[in-house]
Amino acid sequence: MKFKQILLTCCLLVLYLQSYTQDRSCDVDNIPFKVGETISYNAVYSWGFIWVNAGEAYFSVKDTVYLGKPSIHYKSEGWSLKQYDWFFKVRDRFEAIVNPITLQSKWFERDTREGGFETFNRYVFNDDRNEVEVISKTSKRPFKKEVLTIKPCVFDVLSAIYYCRTLTFEGLKSDETIPLTMAVDNEIFDLYIRYLGREVLKTHDGKKYRTIKFSAKLVEGTIFTGGEDLFVWVTDDLNRVPVLIEAKILVGSVKAVLTKTQNLKYPVSSVLE
Repeated sequence: MKFKQILLTCCLLVLYLQSYTQDRSCDVDNIPFKVGETISYNAVYSWGFIWVNAGEAYFSVKDTVYLGKPSIHYKSEGWSLKQYDWFFKVRDRFEAIVNPITLQSKWFERDTREGGFETFNRYVFNDDRNEVEVISKTSKRPFKKEVLTIKPCVFDVLSAIYYCRTLTFEGLKSDETIPLTMAVDNEIFDLYIRYLGREVLKTHDGKKYRTIKFSAKLVEGTIFTGGEDLFVWVTDDLNRVPVLIEAKILVGSVKAVLTKTQNLKYPVSSVLE
């Protein structure tokens, strides 16, 4: 039911496709989004044969100043619709601040309330020492402060989404797996995604998209069962926008369905007439 975390994890795992060598670089050659971009989704859940539109989420990009330097501010929020709050109330917020040239993460904060469970994370990255200072709290654990050692190209879940949109997909073979390292809560995980090729996707509103499809290995926990039970279709154009995400969760299945985009940097050339 944690559709917001699903959207973030999906987008992150989905978009990290070209950086698969052991000695990969974090350099950014092209930034495929611009300040003012927003992307919105519906979260649709399945219990048995019934599909219900139960939530919404959005992502936005803005300018900001961090420690006296121009920076980029990402924000994403998700919520259950009020008519379903009685069953499982969701109010999620994710924010990240990154270097506007390299897109490397400088600061990250997560504040989520899902059902009766609350989670708070704050990361402060120190690239000079290859460390990230983590402050975290959950409904089951009081505030905890620690310092984790990290290697280059480790991202929080939100900044990774936008960084990975800078990568290309050329040269990949079907069924090829690509390693991915990310910080989740107060741990560092080595995950991977599996490229599944290109596909024409027809959405519920009748639109057809040229897409790139892949599955992702997820972290087992309170929402996911673990394994490769997540599939994503992203636009096969310069924007690399996730159009559809499907995942099996502990209480059924969930779909994240693209509903609206604003101020994309490039035309959505993947839409078919």
